[in-house]
Amino acid sequence: MPIYSEILDNPKADRIRKVSDLSSRKRREVYGRFCIEGPQAVREAIVNRAEIIQDIFVQVKEDDGQMQVVSPVVEQLQELSQESDIYVHQVTERAMRRISTDSQGIVAVAESEAMHPKASALTLRDHAMIAAFWQIRDPGNAGTVIRSADASGCDAVIFVDECVDPLNPKVVRSTVGSLFHIPVVMMGSEDFFTWTKQLDAQVSAADVYGIEGRPSLQLPEFIDREVSMSCSDVSPQAFLFGNEARGLPERILRQVDRTVFIPMYGKAESMNLATSAAILLHTVAMSSHFERI
Repeated sequence: MPIYSEILDNPKADRIRKVSDLSSRKRREVYGRFCIEGPQAVREAIVNRAEIIQDIFVQVKEDDGQMQVVSPVVEQLQELSQESDIYVHQVTERAMRRISTDSQGIVAVAESEAMHPKASALTLRDHAMIAAFWQIRDPGNAGTVIRSADASGCDAVIFVDECVDPLNPKVVRSTVGSLFHIPVVMMGSEDFFTWTKQLDAQVSAADVYGIEGRPSLQLPEFIDREVSMSCSDVSPQAFLFGNEARGLPERILRQVDRTVFIPMYGKAESMNLATSAAILLHTVAMSSHFERI
């Protein structure tokens, strides 16, 4: 696709305003669009999901009397966008500031619908690993756990019950492109447990105490007892993490197969959700891959 000849400079222009409005969840739902900010996230979106991208906005600046793309990295992405048949709009700094304060010179606008897959449409491999998060609310945490799940080789991320919108600009930015590598599904807790039963998946919850009659296993014990024994079992494993402040309620814990916690060896009482998820998922992934080699 060609680069539009007009350089957009007016921050109050209708096209610029509509892109800026995508910071609002309500507007994202109305327009069926969301924003992808920054070179890394935009690159991963183009390479992995080019078909969902509608427009790309590239910042330009005046240099020796001519308008030039703001950086070599952004210029490369402009060329990649053209090769991928994506419309490119060049904008000035003040117009880009209206669109995003975290653009680093480039923003893509993409269709939302394709980023909301149904669980029934997922294709899961043998030994699939699923990362699920109940009522995760912080956008930075949400983006980080999606990235950790991607790095751990998870097949899907599930946001359970009332969670932050995975297409929130800060979530998208915090995934650093992982959002375009791994499906993120939103569902209620009842649907989650129905789905995992249909898959014959083992559901393990991250919780320090467990429930009466079924105490929580330390992660090393869990790895030794559960993961190593399941190497010949191709059924999926789902790991469920709780809300940042409240963890998981007992009604949820009573529906899982087991609970596991990360032992603390220093004086800290706890770790935040994103750190805990990264440690647990990566530990399980490394153990599973090692046992299958």
